[in-house]
Parts: sequence; C-alpha cells; structure tokens
Amino acid sequence: MGASLMIKAVVPLALWLLFASALLSLANAIPKTHNHDFVIQATPVKRLCKTHNSITVNGQYPGPTLEVSNGDTLVVKVTNKARYNVTIHWHGIRQMRTGWADGPEFVTQCPIRPGGSYTYRFTIQGQEGTLWWHAHSSWLRATVYGALIIKPRQGDSYPFTKPKRETPILLGEWWDANPIDVVRQATRTGGAPNSSDAYTINGQPGDLYNCSSKGTVVVPIGSGETNLLRVINAALNQPLFFAIANHKFTVVGADASYVKPFTTTVIMLGPGQTTDVLINGDQPPARYYMAARAYQTANATFDNTTTTAILEYKSAPCASKNCPTTKPIMPQLPAFNDTNTVTAFSKSFRSPRRVEVPTDIDENLFFTIGLGLNQCPKNFPSRRCQGPNGTRFTSSMNNHSFVLPNNISILQAYQQGIPGVFTTDFPANPPVKFDYTGNVSRSLWQPIPGTKGYKLKYGSKVQIVLQDTSIVTPENHPIHLHGYDFYIVAEGFGNFNPQTDTKKFNLVDPPMRNTVAVPSNGWAVIRFVADNPGAWIMHCHLDVHITWGLAMVFLVDNGVGELQTIEPPPADLPLC
Repeated sequence: MGASLMIKAVVPLALWLLFASALLSLANAIPKTHNHDFVIQATPVKRLCKTHNSITVNGQYPGPTLEVSNGDTLVVKVTNKARYNVTIHWHGIRQMRTGWADGPEFVTQCPIRPGGSYTYRFTIQGQEGTLWWHAHSSWLRATVYGALIIKPRQGDSYPFTKPKRETPILLGEWWDANPIDVVRQATRTGGAPNSSDAYTINGQPGDLYNCSSKGTVVVPIGSGETNLLRVINAALNQPLFFAIANHKFTVVGADASYVKPFTTTVIMLGPGQTTDVLINGDQPPARYYMAARAYQTANATFDNTTTTAILEYKSAPCASKNCPTTKPIMPQLPAFNDTNTVTAFSKSFRSPRRVEVPTDIDENLFFTIGLGLNQCPKNFPSRRCQGPNGTRFTSSMNNHSFVLPNNISILQAYQQGIPGVFTTDFPANPPVKFDYTGNVSRSLWQPIPGTKGYKLKYGSKVQIVLQDTSIVTPENHPIHLHGYDFYIVAEGFGNFNPQTDTKKFNLVDPPMRNTVAVPSNGWAVIRFVADNPGAWIMHCHLDVHITWGLAMVFLVDNGVGELQTIEPPPADLPLC
C-alpha cells in the first residue's frame, strides 16, 4: 500500500519535470529581440606611434560584436555625435521587406546628420554564420565596423564539429591619417588615394609595425581543441590572404551560408567577404603567428605590409607575458600576385547538398566592370586632374558611372513615385561589345555619369555575367549585392563565351554568397530570384571604386499581397 502511494506520487512529479523542461525549451526557442545603442563619436585611437581622433561606435575600434540567433530581431538605435553624416549597413542581411534598414546613404535612406538618430529594425530569416556591420558613408567604415554573428536557432546545432571556442577575426586597414581627408583629397585631385599604412587584426597592426607589439592580439587555443575562427575582411580597398603557421583550416561557412567542408592552408577574402574556419590544436604547444597580407592584381601601388596576431597554446612553455622576445613561428603566405592559389581556393566552394538553382531565366544580364579615365575640360585646373596624363579616375558598370543623389534616397523616390531622381534605363548589356580583357579602345575609357537603375519584376529569375575589363588595369573586384544572397554558378578567365562557358555551370551545388570576387581579367556568373522588393545597390566593395562610380541599383517591384510588399518607411527615417 505504501509503495503504491509512492509510485503514484513520483509519476506526476516526473511528468511535471518533463513538462517544465519542454516549456523551458519552447521559451528558449522563441525568437528574441535584441536592443542595442550605437553612439557614433570621435575617439582618440593610438596606432603606429600616433594618436588620431577616429570615428568609432561606443568608443570601440573595432565596434561591438553583435550576437543573435536565426529568427531573432535586431533593434539598433544609432545616434550620431560625430561631425560627419553616417549610416550603418548590415552587410549580408537579407532585409526581407525591410529595405529601409539596409543603410547605404542616398540609396535606402538619407544619412543620419550630426546630432541626429535613427533606429534600424529588422529580423534575421533563414541565415546562420558570420556577417558584419559597417558604415556606408564616404570612408567612415575604415573604423566604423564590427562582427554580426548569427547562431542556429535554440535547439539546433552546427552541421560540423561543435567548437570549444569561437573567435571573430576582423581584418582591417589603417591609415596614419584621417581616412575622410584621404578620400576627399583624392576626390579633389582626381587621382588615386594614398594606400593604407597598415593592416590590422581586430584593430591591432601586430608585431611587425612600429609601436604596435604591445597591442598584438593573442588568440588562445588548448591542445586537442577544435576552435572556430570567424574571419571577416573589413579592409576598405584590399583583398587579403590569411594563414596560421603550421595549422590547416577546415572551411565550413562563408557569407552566413554553410559550405561543404574542405581543407586549406590559406584563405583569401575580398573586402566584404566572411569565411568560417575550424582549426585544431594539433601542433606542439607554442606560439604561432596568424598573418594577413595583400592579394593585389591591379597595376597600382598598394600597402605591401603584413599584419599579425598570435595563436597561443595555453600549455605553451613560454607564454607571451613571460618571454615576449621569443618570436612566434611565421606562416608561409602566398606572393601578393598569386592568382593560382586564389583560383584553386575559390573553386573549392560548394554548397553542402543539392540546392535549387534558378533555371528558366527571366533576366539574362551582362555587366562589364572596371575603371576609367575622364578627360579634363580645357582650362580645368591641373591640380584637379592628377590622374594618368592629366585625367581624373572614374569607374563603371556597362560604361555607366553611378552618381548618388544628394537630396532624397532612391528608395524613397521609387516608392513615392518622385521623378527626376533616377532613371530606369541601366543597360542589360554593354552598350558596345569589345575585347573586354584585351587591348581596349581609348574611346571606351570615359564612362557616362548618371543615376541609373534596372527594374525587376517580383519573383523574376535573374542571371548576371560579371565581366572584368582591362580598361586602365584589370583587377579582382569583390562585387556585393544588397538585399540578396546569390549562387555563384561559374567563374573563369578571359572573355565570357556563352557558347562554351555555359557548359561549365554548376547547377547542382554551387556556393551561396553575398559578395563574389570576380577574377582579374575574368568573369563570374551569379543567379538569384528577385523575391525582395525595394531598391538594392550592387557595387564593388573596394571603397575607392564605389567612390568613383562602380555601382548600379536594382529596383524590385512589389509582388502580390502584404508578404510580397515592402514595409512602409519608419517614422524616424532621416530627412535630407
């Protein structure tokens, strides 16, 4: 009798505990709203022996890392206490129906003026991995940037070995000057801006630069551990190689999409790109340099320095504080012009499984990309024409150089039907066909300036051939499309040939990205479905090139019903 009563008492308790556990799991799985305050302000930052009043977020350089889960909502109030206009772009976030929160100035919003504020609100839908945020005004993103990490939903797991530790690795670029002054000087003269003075890892140049060794970043690892590095190229103008001495990478993600894992000793990231890699603590306990240096394809001056951080085994017999004179082991980085290594690396990317690549293409587009030179008018001051042979540098897509409006955003004008802000006649093909990667006629060196967009119907299936040109100089261009991820179905060198190169298309498991590194003197083909209404800029993520006009805008119509229609503009949208 007593035992029977005990069993009856225990069973309800067990059920209650099970029910409580289920409720807790359900509560954890409910999407969360994350509220943050970003204060844009000038902050003294000392690098390379000098202190500069750098523009930062919350006094931090780099800015704060934001960590969310798939399905969560971010609400970020940005208050501008700096002396420059500013916006924040959430690089790689799809912004489904929330184009007002995308951030590029004069495209989706007017900038936040000094003393003003704006609250960005958006939900992360179906994305996991590493993205980042940065200023999208002039060259402010030189110091205004940070990591944006998207974890799986509560209860879900990574499709790879669970790491013991996760570390964001932000590769940056530092000028021993005010970056805004650097770009303004170049804009005044028409010449190329000065290259940076250092690269950085998590804001620090590292041991190989003057006055920098004390701040060198140290990343810990334990023997036998598997750790995840979230590598971001936040540099303004430079693709970068990255490696760790004596360690291999297992690449598991890129641009917040998982990839079929592959192993490599070096990775290359164009500005804007992210790569998630696993590393194993399988080497003798010691200190190893992680290092980044330039991948350079253009015939131009560049910052030929190397930034370092230290991977330090926790059981290393000589830790950094005990014997700072002991130099870590240095990795073997590729030569600055090692395109073969870059090609082998980029061709290793695949989606983890078969994917639904858009077929039955509705919009078959061909965009040439590259530099240009504007002839200066007669009697124009020579100090304003300090490009090659007394010209001014420019850049273009399909021989059109993009000009931002300055009194209203394109998205506002598009949604409200305001005329005179932009045109919708951006060409689907180059106005003139030519030998894109050969000797180009000088008549094609001077593009047409304008604010031109290309209209897309909601749901249309789009293919774009991105063709590099040898106008002025060929170059590896990181092309970023706002509001969308896309599949990279093929890439190659020379002029794209639709008769032969379409046979190379991977329509089974191509990688999904938001930024594609178009090969120097080559081409890449991307595909996506236009399922996100709004105004979306596509541009080169070398900031000097977007400054010169290497951009265009897609204008995507609303579909049918509320879920296929962009949300109304928020009440606090900044005014011009």
